[in-house]
Amino acid sequence: MEFFLLILLLLSIIGLSSFINHFLPYIPVPLIQIALGVLLASLPLGIHIPMEPELFFVLFIAPLLFHDGKHVSRQALWKLRKPILLLALGLVFVTVFAIGYLIYWLIPTIPLPAAFALAAILSPTDVVAVGAISSRVKIPKPIMHLLEGEGLMNDASGLVAFKFAVAATVTGVFSFAEASWSFLVIAIGGLAGGAALAVLIIRLKMFIRRLGMEDVMIHMLIQLLTPFVIFYIIEHFHLSGILSVVAAGIVHTIYRDRDQSPAMQLQVVSQSTWTVLIYILNGLVFVLLGLQIPSVMNEIFKNPLFNNWEVSKYILIITAALLLLRFLWICGAWLLGLPLIKQLTNLSIKDVGIITISGVRGAVTLAGAFTIPYVLADGSPFPDRALIIFIAAGVILVTLVAASIFLPILARTEKENTEELRKEMERSALFQTIDAAIRSIRELMNDDNHEAAVSVITTYNQIRNRLINAGNENTEQLKLAETEIRMKALDAEAEYVEKLKKAEKVDRETIYLTEEHIHRMRLAVTNRMQYRRLFFWSLIKRGVHKLVQSFVPKNQERLNNRHEKAKKLIKLKVNMARAAIHFLKEHMTLENEHLYLVIMGEYNEMIMKFKLAKKGSDSSQYIEIQRELRAKAFQAERDEIQNLYEEGEVTIDIIRKIRKQINIREAYWMEEKSVHAH
Repeated sequence: MEFFLLILLLLSIIGLSSFINHFLPYIPVPLIQIALGVLLASLPLGIHIPMEPELFFVLFIAPLLFHDGKHVSRQALWKLRKPILLLALGLVFVTVFAIGYLIYWLIPTIPLPAAFALAAILSPTDVVAVGAISSRVKIPKPIMHLLEGEGLMNDASGLVAFKFAVAATVTGVFSFAEASWSFLVIAIGGLAGGAALAVLIIRLKMFIRRLGMEDVMIHMLIQLLTPFVIFYIIEHFHLSGILSVVAAGIVHTIYRDRDQSPAMQLQVVSQSTWTVLIYILNGLVFVLLGLQIPSVMNEIFKNPLFNNWEVSKYILIITAALLLLRFLWICGAWLLGLPLIKQLTNLSIKDVGIITISGVRGAVTLAGAFTIPYVLADGSPFPDRALIIFIAAGVILVTLVAASIFLPILARTEKENTEELRKEMERSALFQTIDAAIRSIRELMNDDNHEAAVSVITTYNQIRNRLINAGNENTEQLKLAETEIRMKALDAEAEYVEKLKKAEKVDRETIYLTEEHIHRMRLAVTNRMQYRRLFFWSLIKRGVHKLVQSFVPKNQERLNNRHEKAKKLIKLKVNMARAAIHFLKEHMTLENEHLYLVIMGEYNEMIMKFKLAKKGSDSSQYIEIQRELRAKAFQAERDEIQNLYEEGEVTIDIIRKIRKQINIREAYWMEEKSVHAH
């Protein structure tokens, strides 16, 4: 029961981290999750989850890297293979020796092989952490592909180097030739083994499908078990389980691209399941990392043998050295014209800075550090094991914080703070929120709410059109173009009435009323002042007519005739509006689409109102449906602007301004609808 409650607590913390990130998007989720983990471990609840590295790797690292392998761009990996290997192999081994000697010089109590072990476990970058931090930063795609490829490959090289360094510390024996050969066997064996097992699993799924078993649950279960099974089997043969699951993920992607036979339902279930699973596993990795930090810190800070300031200074020096070495390695490759610069064209010093600061350490580093044995082969304690783990945890935190602070600064464009760019950012955000609202209504549209949905979409198209006109220098030309389109649509209505007139399908009174209607609409387009006077005069005439009719005795037959004439007139106006829409659809192009859509929307709304009037139905149900759709649209607007803010597309002042506009429109619309309802 305690274990179950602990799982619930951890899952709740992951949810809480997303909630906090929603309001503080400039703080990366991994840092929030680590902080919550530290807070949970610090509370007097007696919560302690020991780090079991073997279980940690198979339970978390295997599925995460399998998923990354499935979604990484194979074309980009192949195109950037040389710079990726330069970082994932070359930089890792340079880091082991250079940082190893620095640690040995800095902390003499740590033997040289153990110093190499610490440097080795600090060499892999964390692709999960980089992805989480870069979600709000506009990193160029080639650089992002490079970082992803490096993160997928250097885990294996760093862990292999770490294992040999630990073995040398424990036994006191080390052979460079044997270590090099073993590395090749472990790496190539892991890649080949993972690919081969992935092919076998794919064949198994194909065999099951040929037997007529298209059960989504069976295929989904096999898919979920794949990374765990492959990692465990490959590790059992002392090969690289990390590279095996990466290779398996890439093989699965190749198969998916070539074969589209799996049922659509399986694809939907697979995507949804993996999205939830990766979200939970990512969160658990960093929460568990945070849970380990207090115990690691206590072991050092409460130990009188260690000076707290000195230990903190070690962490800062080693982190600075790691980043400096990474910077020099990339600059060296760039200046010397090595494969790094050949594959990444137009690389600037700012891009080098982005690649450097993105070298974040993460869960693999801490999990690997916990695999350090407690004793050597002669039974004596492993030298400064607690200090090594503490330094690893400290470097993880410092690199995460450094990337969170400096990566957005480095990736920022030179004009990002200018007023012109701010206005363009706001304008783009407004368009995206409106488009999001329109998409949400279209997704909800059905036969029952079609008229109300068209009305809401028309309103948003009108707002969109006003935005286009406001940002266009040729506003007068656009107004003239809109007037011309409206006049042509009215000509289409008049032409439709003329055809009915020639065919003698309508009486003279109806023709007179429709021609008068078209005349009024033309005045509304070309001469608004005259139209207002005519409209006002029509209201007076209608009022006088109703007043006179109130003194005339009611005649049921005359009322029925008037009702029938009104129905025929409404039906005719609906057909006239449809004729106008047909004309507009035929003449709409990509250049004038925004104008045509607004006018077509107005006609659709007119048709809807005519239909309601013809049915003589109560409009309260329609208003309620429209209210629900508009509420969904407003929520879609808010969700979109929040997403843009979290992705770094808009600033805090812009999101506040747009939210205020949404609130004002919502309040005005609700007030307007309540008046109509009453």
